[in-house]
Amino acid sequence: MTKNVGGIDRIIRITVGLGLIAAAAAGAIGVWGYVGLVPLATGLMGWCPPYAMLGFNTCSMKK
Repeated sequence: MTKNVGGIDRIIRITVGLGLIAAAAAGAIGVWGYVGLVPLATGLMGWCPPYAMLGFNTCSMKK
């Protein structure tokens, strides 16, 4: 798996994922908030399956 999720994208995914999980754990948005595990996991791994299928890459190119 080649990383295809870059810096800012990763920060946003991790922040949104943690926010959704925290809101779900606090009971503010219900059980559906645990869908935040998906952006959290893709942010931590640095790889997103839909990005791979569609050919997107937000990582900067190394020279």
